[in-house]
Amino acid sequence: MLIPSIDLQNGHVVQLVQGETLAIEAHDPEPWIKKFARFPRVQLIDLDAARGRGDNSGLVATICGRLPCRVGGGIRSIARALAVLEGGAHAVIVSSALFRDGSVDLEFAHMLAEAVGRERVIAAVDSRGGHVAIHGWKDVLPVTAVDAVRALEPYCGEFLYTHVDTEGLMRGTDMDAILAVRRATGRRVTAAGGITTREEIDRLHAEHVDAVVGMAIYTGQLPLDSW
Repeated sequence: MLIPSIDLQNGHVVQLVQGETLAIEAHDPEPWIKKFARFPRVQLIDLDAARGRGDNSGLVATICGRLPCRVGGGIRSIARALAVLEGGAHAVIVSSALFRDGSVDLEFAHMLAEAVGRERVIAAVDSRGGHVAIHGWKDVLPVTAVDAVRALEPYCGEFLYTHVDTEGLMRGTDMDAILAVRRATGRRVTAAGGITTREEIDRLHAEHVDAVVGMAIYTGQLPLDSW
């Protein structure tokens, strides 16, 4: 399954290279909301909330009212997760909050699953250089993505694996790394990070992995006409 991605920054739809360099900025989200309306799942990330620089809560709620969104960005507490779900999100994407002191924070993961329902928690495991990267991918932990997935499996309904090394570069993704995560869990897996072609998406689909795509859609390299 193809899952289009909407990243918000300063009230605009953006695409960043490697999570840092602004490559695309659309001041009006309406055209993209319309384009993605036929998709059963859309990924919505509030980059400002993720960085602790305010948030786009009003726009997030508006988009969630029109699209079936899974929402991430700045979800560091149970209260925040509940607020996002009450705002219309179908599920919350939680990343850095699931790790503490260099390892998986099982206590928080358990409390979150109990509070919101495991099936509405998507655990984001972002990998840089083979290890989990948190806090905007700047802090790399001595934990592999596979180890993190195995530890978090009881507390989520799905995993979002982002291969940071290829994120935003449109040079393809790392299939071996994604499939290692796929083999490590019985939960649903979604992959992101450099996925560019229909062939990659079809291969992932055959392996029961959904594909989050951003840059390739916004640049027109991956046309949506056939989806």
